[in-house]
Amino acid sequence: MRTYTVTEFSKIIGISVSTLQRWDRQKRLVPGRTPTNRRIYTDEHLRQATGILNQSKKRKVVVYARVSSKAQRSDLSNQRKMLEEFCAASGLVVEEWIEEIGGGLNFNRPRFTYLIDAIIAGNVETLVIAHKDRLCRFGFELIEHLCKTHGCNLLVMNMESLSPEQEMVQDILAIVRCFSARLHGLRNYRKVLKKALENDTCT
Repeated sequence: MRTYTVTEFSKIIGISVSTLQRWDRQKRLVPGRTPTNRRIYTDEHLRQATGILNQSKKRKVVVYARVSSKAQRSDLSNQRKMLEEFCAASGLVVEEWIEEIGGGLNFNRPRFTYLIDAIIAGNVETLVIAHKDRLCRFGFELIEHLCKTHGCNLLVMNMESLSPEQEMVQDILAIVRCFSARLHGLRNYRKVLKKALENDTCT
């Protein structure tokens, strides 16, 4: 069985040594080791690498944009326009645009869960967002880790960080808006229920 050093193998398949090292860390392509702990590859690794490269060709650049309510629909258009300019300036060819209206505290948003499934399946090469809170209000670091472990490059257009006090105020406001909306919906439900009961009593 023929073997290759990491340098020889990288030249054969046409990718960098650093990419092979990253694949090893991600457990995507784990080489053998020499007695001196150097990476060593075989023809079986060559077959596996070909499969990975073929899969990588199908991976796409995805942009995700979100606003919290229908009243912010115009903000969604502005968000997309800024992201289009950002991607063009970064030389990114976007294969898929995902736009969604829904609260950042809701992890069960249909388009959001579709995106997460695509990342886990290895179909997303690069994910672009306007700001980290467009993905979620809490737990961004977890999603960032998810992207990293599945070979997805996460690009945030606006990396401006707020002070801890500002972040806390925004988080509290998001929670208040979320529960206010639920309370409003509950009140409407109670009105409908009360009317239904009154009608039932009358009959």
